[in-house]
Amino acid sequence: MKTIHKFVLKAYLGPMILTFFIVMFVLLMNFVWRYIDELVGKGLSTGIIIELFTYAMANMIPMGLPLAMLLAAIMTMGNLGENYELLAMKSAGMSLIQITKPLIILTGFIAVGSFFITNNLVPYANRKMFSIIFDIRQQKQALEFKDGLFFNGIENMSIRVERQDPDTHLLHDVLIYDNRSINGNMNTVVADSGYIRLSDDKRYLLVTLFNGETYEQTRNSQWFNKSSLRHHRFDMQEQKIAMDGFAMGRTDASLFSNSQTKNINELQQDIDSLEQTVNASTTRSYEPLLKEQLFVRDNSVLPIPDSLRFDKSDFRNALITDSLVDLPVREKSRIWNRARTLAKNSRNMFAFDESASKESLNQLYRSKVEWHKKISLPVSIMIFFLIGAPLGAIIRKGGLGLPVVVSVIFFVIYYMISLSGEKFAKEGTWDAVYGMWLSTMVLTPIAAYLTYKATNDSGLLDTDWYIGKIKALREKVEPRIVGLLHAIKRKRHDKRDSIE
Repeated sequence: MKTIHKFVLKAYLGPMILTFFIVMFVLLMNFVWRYIDELVGKGLSTGIIIELFTYAMANMIPMGLPLAMLLAAIMTMGNLGENYELLAMKSAGMSLIQITKPLIILTGFIAVGSFFITNNLVPYANRKMFSIIFDIRQQKQALEFKDGLFFNGIENMSIRVERQDPDTHLLHDVLIYDNRSINGNMNTVVADSGYIRLSDDKRYLLVTLFNGETYEQTRNSQWFNKSSLRHHRFDMQEQKIAMDGFAMGRTDASLFSNSQTKNINELQQDIDSLEQTVNASTTRSYEPLLKEQLFVRDNSVLPIPDSLRFDKSDFRNALITDSLVDLPVREKSRIWNRARTLAKNSRNMFAFDESASKESLNQLYRSKVEWHKKISLPVSIMIFFLIGAPLGAIIRKGGLGLPVVVSVIFFVIYYMISLSGEKFAKEGTWDAVYGMWLSTMVLTPIAAYLTYKATNDSGLLDTDWYIGKIKALREKVEPRIVGLLHAIKRKRHDKRDSIE
């Protein structure tokens, strides 16, 4: 490898790693804000949170890697251009393609590696992440008491604490409403102080109360007019109540299976099977509807055997008549009711099969979208690099200022186009090929144009170039405008003289 190539490669690796972790951090913060309400107040351990964030970051690689490649390419080439190192390389006879050759090779390896990441790592991370989020949602809120407020996190129990000592966690003026009894009895406990906490395994609620009273309302089958109330005092009362839902269970990740948790081979198998299912479901829905309900007597629309045309002789014979005007009123009503019944049956049969077909179609569309998404990611990485490298060579600005702005603009355009295409593809409005490759088809000509401009030392984003062009245009147009104004003024003057 040439020394100049080592220099360019070394200048690129630092910004690439830096920008990748910056982008992943920003995306991770977006994930945290999205699920912050479900994470707070559950008493999650540090290990669970780290595990969840790790799988979430693996899931964000397909989104963060293209943006990191774009930003790193703009920063690297911008730094080289700003320090006149790019100009020195071109003066030595090297073209932009030769200068970026090691970067293109490196980007190619990253693009190939990204396919294996999105095909193998991302589906596994999605299964794990979905299972952890499900377990967190199933877990009850941690046992935390606030002064003067009721805690209703325990089923059929409500606990109010007037004040809690922050050092000893001793609870003062405790009030407990307990409705857990199967026979409908309600217990009310009032205590001066006490301790209420979960056991270490979070399977039991340990209650220790001091100097209190218990009121138990006993109910029977005629509780609305016959009930009794028992009352007793205690110096100390201890209870061990079995709890469920406070300890976080771990669900098998294999139970969470969808298009986002499968690799390309599994998606292809799903696509093949779903296409057969959709075709079979459509045939079951439409063929009986057409043959037996709608076009029973119309040979031009659908040729039907004679055995299927004359199943319902009384109704069909009535339809053979040229007109129903001459029939009695009762006969007309009977024919109308029979036709309405057949129409309702046809609609119900079609609606039932249509729901199954629609669900299969939705799964088919999503599987195709995920299949093309895995293939389009490596291509998008190359496209973003081919946009960033020439763009950085043109703007000749490094750092995190202008490159970040330009990168965000291009990424927002890419994201909006991709999101719109994916939405249309999942709805079945567009084919998955067009929906998932639309952003690539839009950005590829831009990459080619920027590469051409950078190779030919274009001043596309050079303000001095634009100022010079505007100045030359003004020098060219201004004399003509002045001459035109003089001509108009002279014509008006001549017209005024002729009138006088």
